[in-house]
Amino acid sequence: MKGQTVKRYVMAAISLLSFFVLAAGSLPASAASSAHTQAQTMRAQATRAQATKVQATKVQATAARTTRAASRYSLEDPLCQSYNSLCVDTSSTPPGGYVGHDEPSVLFKSGQPGSGNDMTYTVTLPRDPKKQPNKTGSGGTTWNFQLRPTFWFGLTLCDTQSAPEFTHKCRPDSDANDLVGTNPKAPDYIGKHPGNAFMELQFYGPGYVPQFEGFGCAKTQYCAAMTIDSFVQNQNTGVANTSACNNYVLGGPEPINWAYITKSGKSQAPANPLFTGTLTTPNLAAVNPDLRKDLLMSPGDVVRFRIHDTSAGLRIDMADLTTGQHGSMTASVANGFGHILYRPKSTTCQEKPYAFHPEYSTANPRGNTWSAHTYNVAMSDEIGHFENCLAINAQGDCTTAASQDPSLDADDSGCVPGTDSLLVRIDGCFSPDSDYDGQSYRPDWPGTNPNVAQDQALHPSPLLFTSPLTRGRNYPTIAFEADLPRIEASDSQANPPFCDRTTGANCVNPPPGAQFYPFYSTTNRSWGCTWQEGGKYLPGTTNDFGGSSTTEFGPLLKTVYPTTGFKTEVLIDNFNSGNMPNPCRAG
Repeated sequence: MKGQTVKRYVMAAISLLSFFVLAAGSLPASAASSAHTQAQTMRAQATRAQATKVQATKVQATAARTTRAASRYSLEDPLCQSYNSLCVDTSSTPPGGYVGHDEPSVLFKSGQPGSGNDMTYTVTLPRDPKKQPNKTGSGGTTWNFQLRPTFWFGLTLCDTQSAPEFTHKCRPDSDANDLVGTNPKAPDYIGKHPGNAFMELQFYGPGYVPQFEGFGCAKTQYCAAMTIDSFVQNQNTGVANTSACNNYVLGGPEPINWAYITKSGKSQAPANPLFTGTLTTPNLAAVNPDLRKDLLMSPGDVVRFRIHDTSAGLRIDMADLTTGQHGSMTASVANGFGHILYRPKSTTCQEKPYAFHPEYSTANPRGNTWSAHTYNVAMSDEIGHFENCLAINAQGDCTTAASQDPSLDADDSGCVPGTDSLLVRIDGCFSPDSDYDGQSYRPDWPGTNPNVAQDQALHPSPLLFTSPLTRGRNYPTIAFEADLPRIEASDSQANPPFCDRTTGANCVNPPPGAQFYPFYSTTNRSWGCTWQEGGKYLPGTTNDFGGSSTTEFGPLLKTVYPTTGFKTEVLIDNFNSGNMPNPCRAG
């Protein structure tokens, strides 16, 4: 990022947070607007001791790995301010700064009551090629962890302590919360909107470095977590919350609740942002996978899940249709969910138990007032968080570039050694790919090689998912959205020309330097029409929406945000196709 070396942002416990990334532009789904002047302070400085070989069961090995990670890295910034995080991107630049995250998304819309708080999807988890990728990143296979740290399904929630901070009341499941007016004197002024948070059901893949050092789950299986991002800052006055919250791993201006989908439905540990501890005394019991308790799923499994409101809080019920196993999680007080209190003058960070509920009744309202993305009910990929590296120093910087870079550059940082991997033993760097030259931006996706046999041998299988159903009914409208303008701005992209988020000048799709940008298409499976992601050569494709990201994600979108002084600003944070009839209704 503009010549700054961002060190191993992961730091023992935060390495991943693969959850939450909404593109930063006006404060939408993922704290990404980053003040690069802060980058130097976001470094994990600690010497790496040779990993002790663990002779035990798989569960014991995971526990030992967690202990080692927590002891050998220092935590210097809250998760969403680390360069390794996958938080929801904010549209504006919050205190401490954020880095942009790349999230190509599909938005699902409906005016049916309940469509904003009750939805069911069916997903087929991607498989990896049989042959492992090589350490150079050139001429071999590509695995899912090189394309994405996570993919997720999201929903806007009430949080009475989150932005815009005009009121501390939010009636769940009500479109009366949808205030988007531009007149500060009117009752529907966007700055008077009830507080909002964003939930992401994030899936973490197998085969590489696990959370919280990396973004993975287990050696050969997936797991999933409910993550909820809030933004504790007054958008009308610009006043941030107390800096005391910046001492917490899941604190800072964008605090996170985190709970894995477990077989019992009980959280591994309290999900609230303070339980995970401070930067100097982290407690990672809630955020590292517990393979004894979490629902584990294998590549190729067909998984169905329902996201819906209950009296106790938002609940996710998940069923692996391939194995017959089940899991769930509820954003309830009983599971330790809570929100950071907006107390800007306090000398301590305060938290209160809180049950999160959906904010809207229908899926038509815009998502929230502070994230770069405009989605409410949505599916999104999270890309641009991996580059190969041939040698790493003790600070987590790459010292010998791999094939993506002719020489070292600013995003060759935040690196992890292959020795910490559960399966694929290659070094890799997780810093956001600010010059768009990693695997996410190359024809390494499924469907990018016209030779189908070669494509399937070298690339993962595509992520497959259905459109959601709400109480048995389809969502009649969809839109495609990519937050590229937000991450192409000068506070996120490495090299000029930068996107002007006011005029749209130099905002481009694909991003500068990218050889390819993934897009969604449709196909048919035994259960009916299904979405898939990759290139235009996927067998059985029925609609590729023009066959490129340019044709699919459409023109630049202007979005209104509340800002300091009870004013509004109009920013360009996304490419958006505009609403269209849903061409892939669930069967």
